[in-house]
Amino acid sequence: MAKGRIIKALSGFYYVESNGEVYQCKGRGVFRKKNITPLVGDMVTFDVSGEKEGYILEIHERENELVRPPIANIDQAIIVTSAVEPNFNTTLLDRFLVLVESKLIQPVIFFTKMDIAEQDRDRFESYQRDYQKIGYDVELLSVKHTDHLSMLKRYLKDKITVIAGQSGVGKTTLLNAIDPTLALKTGEISASLGRGRHTTRHVELLPMFGGLVADTPGFSSLEFQDLTVSELADCFPEIKQRTANCKFRGCTHIKEPKCAIKQAVENGEIADYRYEHYVRFYEEIKLRKPRY
Repeated sequence: MAKGRIIKALSGFYYVESNGEVYQCKGRGVFRKKNITPLVGDMVTFDVSGEKEGYILEIHERENELVRPPIANIDQAIIVTSAVEPNFNTTLLDRFLVLVESKLIQPVIFFTKMDIAEQDRDRFESYQRDYQKIGYDVELLSVKHTDHLSMLKRYLKDKITVIAGQSGVGKTTLLNAIDPTLALKTGEISASLGRGRHTTRHVELLPMFGGLVADTPGFSSLEFQDLTVSELADCFPEIKQRTANCKFRGCTHIKEPKCAIKQAVENGEIADYRYEHYVRFYEEIKLRKPRY
């Protein structure tokens, strides 16, 4: 028996990396009976049954997991959002941030295509300051400029990283810029739709600069399926850290008097648009139809 990490799942096979070797494994039938699916990123115990082949016997406890894309034990998510083509949208970025925070994954924000949006740099530097004030790492970059690569390498070392973002923002292009030998398939922007075509078909962890990076199809759903209204505030760090200062315990930060969050918005300590998104997401979760 050996231990390793699943680095790729494809056509019913799980490719497990252990001590520098990769084994093509099948999952045991017991997983199917228990409705358990091994995920890329899982630490597993497996039995070697032939040359570079084996059977997964046990899936170790997960630190976290995502459903779409299906991946486990992620340290950080680099959220890639483009300045243009598709145009930047704070609501979309905050949706990604809330989803990532809800899974206890550390977010990093990359604004791409800044070379095309140079005339708008002041606006994006303002957004950068807003998100840095919350505590996030935020980088403005163009994938054409190789001087950004040392910065990218710094984030990837010793981490398992998911690259997240809507189609067309340049996720795969970004990976190719980091390591041209990957020759990953990149998609073209569909001018008529204003978004990219999905080109990445399976989930795989790629070794990169002392870390592992998931090249995934991105988040195919940005709905808050598993999040409750009581958990939402914890997914906004600037709200979470001030909640104890509200007069009423269990304050929703919407209609209650003497709310520390609303006061912080008035004082300019919390960005207006961040609070507006909190209220919008709160109402969305509240109105969500129950799933059975």
